[in-house]
Amino acid sequence: MSKASHADPLSVAPPVYDLLIVGGGINGCGIARDAAGRGLSVALVEMNDLASATSSASTKLFHGGLRYLEYFELRLVREALIERERLLAAMPHISWPMRFVLPYGPEMRFDTDTPASKLLHMFMPWMKGSRPAWVIRIGLFLYDHMGGRHILPPTSTLDLTKAPEGAPLQERFRKAYEYSDCWVEDSRLVVLNARDASLRGADIKVRHKVIASQRGSDEWRVTVENTETGKRQEIRARCLVNAGGPWVGDILQDRTHVKTRENVRLVRGSHIVTRKLYDHDKCYFLQGNDGRIIFTIPYETDYTLIGTTDQDHPDPDTPPECTVEEQDYLCDFVSAYFRKPVTRADIVWTYSGVRPLYDDGASSATAATRDYVLTTDDAEGAPILNVFGGKITTYRRLAESAMEKIGRWFPDLKGNWTAGAALPGGAFAVSGVDALIQRLRDTYPFLDSFHARRLVRAYGTDAFEFLGTAGRREDLGRDFGATLSEREAEWLMDREFARTAQDIVWRRSKLGLRMSAEEIATLEDWMQQRRKEATSAAAE
Repeated sequence: MSKASHADPLSVAPPVYDLLIVGGGINGCGIARDAAGRGLSVALVEMNDLASATSSASTKLFHGGLRYLEYFELRLVREALIERERLLAAMPHISWPMRFVLPYGPEMRFDTDTPASKLLHMFMPWMKGSRPAWVIRIGLFLYDHMGGRHILPPTSTLDLTKAPEGAPLQERFRKAYEYSDCWVEDSRLVVLNARDASLRGADIKVRHKVIASQRGSDEWRVTVENTETGKRQEIRARCLVNAGGPWVGDILQDRTHVKTRENVRLVRGSHIVTRKLYDHDKCYFLQGNDGRIIFTIPYETDYTLIGTTDQDHPDPDTPPECTVEEQDYLCDFVSAYFRKPVTRADIVWTYSGVRPLYDDGASSATAATRDYVLTTDDAEGAPILNVFGGKITTYRRLAESAMEKIGRWFPDLKGNWTAGAALPGGAFAVSGVDALIQRLRDTYPFLDSFHARRLVRAYGTDAFEFLGTAGRREDLGRDFGATLSEREAEWLMDREFARTAQDIVWRRSKLGLRMSAEEIATLEDWMQQRRKEATSAAAE
């Protein structure tokens, strides 16, 4: 292992990193953080913004995957359930417990492709694909006990004729099961992993695209291009990590020319966001007649998030969009449960992402495994690690597994360390959010309740650092709208790799839901001017 350093001015040779990671999603940034914390010198390149693809377009849950039990993916579910609470404790500002309400009706059916449904049909053909209550109870019992749950409350049963959770639902639903999982701010999770990696010495390069690579006997030479300036540079590394997500296959075939039988199956997941559909803070876990699952989740205080779909998406370079057909599907799905129908007129925003699932040959996109597969190759020279698949809940374990894989090339590699290690701003108790919000308001009385809560939920204890000695709102500089200040925008540019207004309003936050087009354009102009001034100052 060695620390990469800037080349001597008299030398033309660039520094040699231990790892070059291609891909700035959750897996790439998670691996960068873990590796940097073990003493490896790390560079990470991302052709767009951090979390600009799959990792900002998830359903935003840390969960074991209740439905994966029907596919008998017990190891994946158990690992995810263990990680769920471990991650919650390490990032209580951007993750928090949520209760999920599963309304039960006798018409509930299995997805016919699942191993569980096929087994039930074999031994109980008279069930004809129905999902009996006893099967759900067994699944929830396993879900409660497989992962060593300590923080989250167990499953309970609700009488929907009396409980407030029954009010938004149609009268035919009289009983529900309620269980626990966790919410996570997915794109902030990625950025905080990148920030922590940077604090530990990693070199994070956004807007840098891999153009070509040359594999030597003991190192990779990779040419990257700054997509903003067109400037190219060569990066040398002892090991290459391909965490390209939807582009992992393209990187293998077109950039590194490494042959492998492994590949990804690209599956598009689309979501819609509506005005708030109900007043309580719980989610609904809904099952349709086709056996698929949809969540409705309280979102950004005033909205409801609904998703997701599962559609094959053959080309990673085709931007994913929530189609009109997918919007109608989600609206109709929810309308089958709620008293008040949901229509496309209720939608205020949509988003869609491509999940790079490991291609296990499943018959449908829904049935494709959510587990991850890591492969290594050093047959023709310097080693490469390829990341196929994975889910956001198991990203930390994936990073540990990646370190185990590459450990044979770095014999002095330090041991596992990330379990329980707080992300920036997250060093406080899971139960301490409200107290931290109150302390922030006491320290900065000019913050209203919404503003203080938003800052704590985004930055945790780091909110005190960037607010500094401000004694009034004006001390934070220009007001861009929706509580976004110049001071916060500077922090996001200087500490969190933001380059454009879109980076800030849709990935570092979701203030795009509240800001006008004119306010976002003003923010963009200010950011570009600030970058020009910084470039001029650096050149002097």
